[in-house]
Amino acid sequence: MELEHSHSILQPGRNCWRIERAQRAAFLVDGAACFRAVREAVLQARHSVFIVGWDIHSRLALVRDGPDDGEPRELGELLNSVAHRHGVEVYVLSWDFAMIYAMEREPVPLFVLNWKSHARVHFCSDGKHPVGASQHQKLVVVDDALAFSGGLDLSHSRWDTPQHRLDEPLRVNPQGKPYPPFHDVQMLVDGDAAAALGQLARERWRRVSDLEPRAPQLPVDPVPWPASVSPALADVDVGIARTSPAYESQPEVCEVEQLYIDSIASAERSIYIENQYLTAHCIREALTRRLERADAPDVVIVMPEKTGGWLEQYTMDVLRSRLVKQLREVGAGGRLRIYYPQLSSTSDVSLMVHAKVMIVDDRLVRIASSNLSNRSMGLDSECDLAIEAQPPDRDTRMAIRRFRDSLLAEHLDVSEEQIASSMQRSGSLIETIETLRGGERTLQPLIAEVDDDIDQMVPESALLDPERPIDPERFVDQFVPRQQRSHSLRRGLVSVLILAALLALAAAWRWTPLGEWLEVEALIGYAGTLNQQPASALLAIVGIALAAVLMVPVTLLVVAVVLGFGSWPGFLYALAGAELGAILSYAIGRGLGRDLVRRYAGQRLNSVSKQLSKRGLLTIITLRIVPVAPFAVINLVAGASHIRFRDFALGSVLGLLPGVLAIAVFADQLLASIRSPDSGNLAWLVAVVLVILGLLLWLRKWLLARSRQSASEETES
Repeated sequence: MELEHSHSILQPGRNCWRIERAQRAAFLVDGAACFRAVREAVLQARHSVFIVGWDIHSRLALVRDGPDDGEPRELGELLNSVAHRHGVEVYVLSWDFAMIYAMEREPVPLFVLNWKSHARVHFCSDGKHPVGASQHQKLVVVDDALAFSGGLDLSHSRWDTPQHRLDEPLRVNPQGKPYPPFHDVQMLVDGDAAAALGQLARERWRRVSDLEPRAPQLPVDPVPWPASVSPALADVDVGIARTSPAYESQPEVCEVEQLYIDSIASAERSIYIENQYLTAHCIREALTRRLERADAPDVVIVMPEKTGGWLEQYTMDVLRSRLVKQLREVGAGGRLRIYYPQLSSTSDVSLMVHAKVMIVDDRLVRIASSNLSNRSMGLDSECDLAIEAQPPDRDTRMAIRRFRDSLLAEHLDVSEEQIASSMQRSGSLIETIETLRGGERTLQPLIAEVDDDIDQMVPESALLDPERPIDPERFVDQFVPRQQRSHSLRRGLVSVLILAALLALAAAWRWTPLGEWLEVEALIGYAGTLNQQPASALLAIVGIALAAVLMVPVTLLVVAVVLGFGSWPGFLYALAGAELGAILSYAIGRGLGRDLVRRYAGQRLNSVSKQLSKRGLLTIITLRIVPVAPFAVINLVAGASHIRFRDFALGSVLGLLPGVLAIAVFADQLLASIRSPDSGNLAWLVAVVLVILGLLLWLRKWLLARSRQSASEETES
């Protein structure tokens, strides 16, 4: 789809939802400035506060320095205070997260935000999205008159200052534990732009909650603009771009993706990007097209040296390395540079770049919730804000330029004046960076290479970073060659229908009245009843196995068996049942699908399947630890591949062991802590966490050692 003949990049209906006016707009760089501004705005609220996020932590300290003004500093207390004193209705919407993130989240958020909060503080977990998707928007809207949007969640381990000191004493999580330096950006707007974001937040709330939010009362006077923030722009149009996957009656919205493509195509002199990830196929294609032209602009991408913890480093970083390699092969006369911020040459602590920023020339600035990942283009819910300077608007161009210079000055540890002066002399973004970098704190070229063995272990991005929800027609298009489709349609259709039926069954357990059978208390009751029967152990193991084959969430089954049978018997029954269920699903997959893969899928897929079989054990362990698809689906696919049964069975046990053990011990001790919250039980919880972390670290080292040993054996042979 070609860009229409227009002077404007932002085009409602194509690459943005709406363009609305803001009387004031500001760029908030790093958590200290953003969180302080949020607190100041919320304290001025008189009608409503909406908070929409990927993660929200009630113990987040919004301000950590300066004099005590007598107002609450932690988020939860602040929301309770304004609800109580000013009658403000507070709506908090957080992603109903996957269990893989449980250790990163606030324990039992419903307890913290519902049972201990004021009646006007409403909390809801957002699970209204396709399987595998997430609610990734980061919004705070006050009185529908002021709104924050960008990359920052109101969560722990986000607060930092632009200095990013390695020894910053205030950079600690709610438990007082230090965390690495963190960089992010948020945009603040008022006026009609804020009202539009308020509408977006209300619509999202209505999707997931039966509670109708209180109607907005506009206009608000005075607008709750934070005293600590000086506007960067006045009377400016703001474009709002969204990603929203097709779900139930909601159509697919891909404005975020189209705006990236159109913005890159429009660049004349420079594209400056800050982002956590770089794995999106559409971004690679758009940058490749622009870099291949004779008039290619300078493209500068600033990223973290490593993303997140070891799990992301062995998944998303591998996908990033593949894409970076493809971009660098384009060449483009040195027009592409990818850097990471170095904070010190004597420390291996690196800056976590969590910002989602794109600046095209001095014409367009974009502050986003979207990552440059496939899932942000079509699977996760996103909200990006963009401001475009029209040709006669010198003030907006200057503001965009100053903002870009301020980001570079932060990373290069130089003044904004030095950046501006160098840009004026050279006219080149890359030359400016290369001239000024090289100090103790600076931008360093990102190598973005991973070990070949690790690369071979990690599956393609369609599993780890999908662009769209699973669709049966696309499944057939991808895995069945066109020239052979007529011969394999019947068998392929059967396999696809089975897969679709399993996914539908998983959705039914989650979102229909069938889900009442899976309430924890009900499952514990079933387990308790079984415990009173003869041969209870055998019944429990077989029951778990059959339920797992029928797409009942394994995590729920483990919790129920542990609480119904006790910690260690429950652990053994759960592990045995999950393993038996995996083997049954594997057998079904082999019976239904292996012949299809071998005879009809073509040489390329057969080659991939055979390569997987060389590291079948490591592949299965990785897929158990990294839950890229439902449990039974992984088993079926493994059965249809070349992975040997021995590798599958052993890999399943080793991959399931840490998670089942963690759930078993944690569930038992959590129940004890709730029933008897004394210091002894709390100490048990601490010990459990330490044991789990130690087990995960050991497993990581074992995987790496096994991978190197396997590669060495192949080389010798």
